[in-house]
Amino acid sequence: MKELLAIEWLKIKRYRTFWILAGLFLLLMPLWNIEVANGMLKFGGNAKGGLNFLSTAYSFPEVWGNLGFWGSIFIMFLSILVIILTTNEYAYRTNRQNIIDGMKRIEFFHAKVALVLLLSVLATVYLFVLGLAFGGVNSGSLSGLFSQFQQVGYFFLLSLDYLGFALFLALWIRRSGLAIGLFLLYSMIIENIARGLLNSMMDKPFGNFLPLQASDELLPFPLMQMAKTMMGSGTGINMTTYATITVAWCAVYYFAGRMLLLRNDW
Repeated sequence: MKELLAIEWLKIKRYRTFWILAGLFLLLMPLWNIEVANGMLKFGGNAKGGLNFLSTAYSFPEVWGNLGFWGSIFIMFLSILVIILTTNEYAYRTNRQNIIDGMKRIEFFHAKVALVLLLSVLATVYLFVLGLAFGGVNSGSLSGLFSQFQQVGYFFLLSLDYLGFALFLALWIRRSGLAIGLFLLYSMIIENIARGLLNSMMDKPFGNFLPLQASDELLPFPLMQMAKTMMGSGTGINMTTYATITVAWCAVYYFAGRMLLLRNDW
């Protein structure tokens, strides 16, 4: 595994797009949350007035779920990065060169899977560090630090789900522009339409079990979650179910991607 990641690092360490997209994720995520914490989403009033419903969302323990929700948006940068890095292998024929140099196809595939795992872990660690910073500043103490801490694990599953899906699309389509377009179209439009149709036609919200939506359900928007709690409404589906379904989808991406890579021509 270390050897495969070392090879991947040699490919990307001087690649400007890698640093730009990774930098956007690292920079925009805290800046956005700073603005939200300062009342960017206030209701009514001006900059000095209005009601900030998210005023407590950056204190322990609510900070984990709140950062996780916003992180689910910024994880798009890393998803696009995975697509570009994978499709570049086909565009520049470096995949063939790897095989000529002695790498097996399955090792090439596992190198990409390892990259997805590593990016997911690093993104989760980054969220944890941000959570400590925001929670410490807004709470004034570390009381409640580990309450609701499972939401950090949920963010790891969400990252793995999005990046795994992006890797599968890249292996299937092999063209960066088309793969990125399809990824954005599916994640922002197609899945939302499909979810709405499925949920309206069935007694249970099976639309919530779609590939990316299953992990999104693990980290809902804080205001929506607050409203559902106050109204006593909900789907009746617990987080363990959504986490299990997310893991199942990740397994589907792995085996489907593996089959594509081993069967298709290079």
